[in-house]
Amino acid sequence: MKRRDILKFAGAGGAMLLAGQAAAKTNRTTTNGDAFGVLVDTTVCIGCRKCEWGCNQTNALTTQDAKAFEDKTVCQTHRRPAADAFTVVNAFDGRRADGQPSYMKIQCLHCDRPACVSACLVGALQKTPRGPVVYDAWKCMGCRYCMVACPFQIPAYEYSDPLTPRVRKCTFCADRLAEGKRPGCVEICPNEALMFGKRSELVSLAYTRIRQFPDRYVDHVYGEHEAGGTSWMYLAPVDFVKTELPALGSKPMPEYTETIQHGVFKWFIPPVLLYGLLGLSMVSLKSDERDGKGDGHGA
Repeated sequence: MKRRDILKFAGAGGAMLLAGQAAAKTNRTTTNGDAFGVLVDTTVCIGCRKCEWGCNQTNALTTQDAKAFEDKTVCQTHRRPAADAFTVVNAFDGRRADGQPSYMKIQCLHCDRPACVSACLVGALQKTPRGPVVYDAWKCMGCRYCMVACPFQIPAYEYSDPLTPRVRKCTFCADRLAEGKRPGCVEICPNEALMFGKRSELVSLAYTRIRQFPDRYVDHVYGEHEAGGTSWMYLAPVDFVKTELPALGSKPMPEYTETIQHGVFKWFIPPVLLYGLLGLSMVSLKSDERDGKGDGHGA
């Protein structure tokens, strides 16, 4: 192989690498002004777990009947969403104004700039303009980088399926939203602890409630700014450090990592390939010199 050909090959690889970086910067679908959201008011949640039941029914996750979700004692045990449970309700340390225990529903928060979407090498996860972060199992290659990237530790993997495992998480009932319906969990909530609507209107509603009932709520709407903003937001009677939700800044998670990650992996150009190109160049050049073919001008 002549040095000119090697340089062309290396140049093409470098161009693809730069293209990957450019694609990473432009592949940032964000929500628009009409994006949907859900405001979770933990001060009125009674821990009935009907949202869990509704989610399971809507997504056909299990064959359990409604009675299986009537046991509220499980809320005292720390649980996380799983491949067969897109949402769970847990109790947390903080009494409501009426003295009753506090509960919190946990599911994918559908970030405005999702770390899972940024981490996905093949575009299996996408953020839609109306709010949901959706998943295409056909594209997924099972790398599970999304699970590592998520600051809320939400995506789960079907380890029990050795042939066609999928990454599983709440879909924000994207199909129902497209039909003009509310998410299954919101639809079934008996106490209106889950309020569905335009995200911008829900933020205003949240602050209205805080102003009207300052003794009921801590002055913080979780998800308004955390990790760049999320579609699911929360009100609570205590500081959120006492809840299931992590303390996060307002900077979107992808801004920490996507430039490096996508620049290297977006177009499947791992470092070994780049090092291989350099190694190939060095070997070929030395071979040319031994054979007396090097002309000193890259011919």
